[in-house]
Amino acid sequence: MDPGVSTGEAGPLRGIGDRGADSGGDSGMSDFVFTFTFETYDDAVTRGMNRPPDRLLATLLDHPRVDGLLVANPHRSLLKRGAKKLLGGGDAPFPARERVGLHTPLRLRASDPVDIGGLRAAGQDYDASLRRAAARLGLRTPHVITASPLVAGFAPLDWAASVTYYARDDWTELPARRPWWPGIREAYRQIATRGASVAAVSQQIIDRIEPIGPARVVPNGVEPAEWAGETPAEPDWLATIPRPRALYVGTLDSRLDTAGLRVLADARPELQIVLLGVVGEEAAVASIASVPNIHVRPPVGRAPLVAAIRNSDMCLVAHNRTRLTEAMSPLKIYEYLAGGAPVLSIDLEPVRGISDRVLLTQDVAGFAERLDEALAHGPAREDDRLRFVGENSWRSRHEQILDLALGVRAGVTGDGRS
Repeated sequence: MDPGVSTGEAGPLRGIGDRGADSGGDSGMSDFVFTFTFETYDDAVTRGMNRPPDRLLATLLDHPRVDGLLVANPHRSLLKRGAKKLLGGGDAPFPARERVGLHTPLRLRASDPVDIGGLRAAGQDYDASLRRAAARLGLRTPHVITASPLVAGFAPLDWAASVTYYARDDWTELPARRPWWPGIREAYRQIATRGASVAAVSQQIIDRIEPIGPARVVPNGVEPAEWAGETPAEPDWLATIPRPRALYVGTLDSRLDTAGLRVLADARPELQIVLLGVVGEEAAVASIASVPNIHVRPPVGRAPLVAAIRNSDMCLVAHNRTRLTEAMSPLKIYEYLAGGAPVLSIDLEPVRGISDRVLLTQDVAGFAERLDEALAHGPAREDDRLRFVGENSWRSRHEQILDLALGVRAGVTGDGRS
């Protein structure tokens, strides 16, 4: 089912399957289609447009190389959508304009099938809906950038000028996606064999997909505007926690090495460990919630988060070592460094070489041995902090993804890697 496109002014229905046509003409601009992972534009706005796909979309909406743009939500349930409207619920407004629109394909079922045959059929349905929506916007042979492995693997997209999969996690290791792991593995095989481009946050993800097409490691980044200016006042809730403070930001789930944090808390009782984020798994924090110098705090908005980082004495990447964490480019580590804090992290390949202010240990229990060294670093010099922010901006990351999607080969080796 195809509800059409929300747009400022829909263009006429035009041919979209001619790969010989240049979507940008002579203007140097190109048409694009962007699709989310498993969530929607409304979800992105609700969480503050702060996850990697959200940041990429924000760039695409205001980039000189982007002409027309279709933003597509995943399939959504027709029944749930209707019920939401009947109850007075609405979606976040989308900044539609001529040849820029938002599309939400609808179907009866609420969730993706888990069997591979069902995923293939869903991919074909999604592809057809996407193609019609792109044609209604007047897009010609757009470049598709998708954050969904299922779209990249199972939607044919043979009408697109190129297909780029933006991989921010290895979804075959995420516990919440366990029923879909076989299907996602098959999607990886399809991505690899079809020759799609892959922009991944770590080399580990690229190695697991094994694409035959171009691939590039594009780590996470930071938004410079959020980290400019003098240190903001500490939030009231943080002011009640004495120094020295060690801050962890992120979902509190099985990734968090709670046993190691208890070792650190017991070894250094004067250190106040602050865990800031959604409790994804109650069992993950139950064992440490009563430790006197461990403070579990609910998530906060972007401005209070920035203020918390900039008013902490150090920050932590306190993960268990798993196949999931080994493939991550922890967004938090870039934000910690943007805030000027020294960092203690377990030794994972994606975090090596980011900064000499990141001190590595084999596990979280080993943090205690390097704690004094980390505290001795103190806040970063302001010119060094701002240099790091500028060199690791989201905009610079997104230029690399656009280069990959558009076939700009500078810096790409003969085997398609960079």
